[in-house]
Amino acid sequence: MRKNRFLFNKHVVAMAALGALAAPLPVLSNEPGVLVEQLCASCHSLNNLERSAGYSQEDWQTLIGYMVDTGEGTALSKDISTYFAKHYPINTKRESTVVKGDLKLSFKYWQVPTLGQRARDPVQGKNGLIWWVGQWGNILGRLNPKTGEMKEYTLPSGTYAHSVSLDKNQTPWFLGNKNGTVGYLDLKTEKFKVYKMPNKNARDPHTGVFDNAGIFWFTLQHSNMVGKLDPKSGDIQLATLPTKGSRPYGIKLDSNGSPWVSCNGSNCLVKVDKNTMELSEIKLPGAKTHTRRLAITPDDMVFYVNSGMGKLGRYNPKNGNITEWDNPSGKNSHPYAIEYADSAIWFNESAKRPETLVRFDLNTETMQSWQIPSKEGVYSGLIRHMRMGNNGLIIHQTATNQLAEITWSK
Repeated sequence: MRKNRFLFNKHVVAMAALGALAAPLPVLSNEPGVLVEQLCASCHSLNNLERSAGYSQEDWQTLIGYMVDTGEGTALSKDISTYFAKHYPINTKRESTVVKGDLKLSFKYWQVPTLGQRARDPVQGKNGLIWWVGQWGNILGRLNPKTGEMKEYTLPSGTYAHSVSLDKNQTPWFLGNKNGTVGYLDLKTEKFKVYKMPNKNARDPHTGVFDNAGIFWFTLQHSNMVGKLDPKSGDIQLATLPTKGSRPYGIKLDSNGSPWVSCNGSNCLVKVDKNTMELSEIKLPGAKTHTRRLAITPDDMVFYVNSGMGKLGRYNPKNGNITEWDNPSGKNSHPYAIEYADSAIWFNESAKRPETLVRFDLNTETMQSWQIPSKEGVYSGLIRHMRMGNNGLIIHQTATNQLAEITWSK
């Protein structure tokens, strides 16, 4: 065991170099259970294990291999996966409900190079390149889906970007969730340009979107703010949401270029005046309602995932009507990501295992859903964002550090 512990020590040191560990390195134990607790807790809550759907020994070994390098075929890798299979066997406590239909999906996967980075929020440019951020690895990544070639850039120290967006020149902009910055990668020099928030209370830029005038709009979740940056001048303006603890999360533009924001901490949507930054709050029904993200259709209907109640919602800005539909897997499904594509609203049920993708047909107001596979048959998430690419939906799975493209046919 001593030799194999060295492999895990190398992993822990590597993660410390990436900034994933804030606490001192643990003293590794020879006891598998203690070793698992030490190493898993260094990256995520142990509740993830308790709430998992469980796997066979072989599938646990595959999943672990997506997160850390334990040494392929080593005794340590087998010991850990055997322990997981014994204590966290296959179960149905988070089983999803699947609604059958005529549409068929195809998945194409790419494994990002650096393990444990928590790859997330991929976006595809018109030139076909896909960009992502590895939040825990402090990484900005680029994928050429035609060749499979990938390149990773280490972001400025302490950035831990939450999301990446593209401007009209296909330049990737990142949101520094841990150091209160917004910045971009200069594609010619491959150097970063960084803008700091003008207010010390604006700590956590979260998700962003560019309007047609080139203005970058973004949310700051725990700071309870919305911001806009003019790349020409570098000027940043901030506005605080009307309700304390609203936790602005997702952001999208309507056909007039006005930003709309979803509230992850309160039952509200917020419309932003693109000229004055005046904020208008729309209260949604249900005290437990909170909305991770939103999508806006071409006719300016605002759809949102009611993550707290397990529903899909629609707000009609023209008459103020609000309509909600139950998710296939019920009130505890925790819908998370959402996108409009192909005359439908797509969203995922992130609390279910296997995680499900749901399509809501706007013409028939009916749903079809699919269990989302991972490579090697391991079902794991979470999908925290999805965006329409050149051919289909571009998604990610943070636990397995994979990017994927979803296409469909009848």
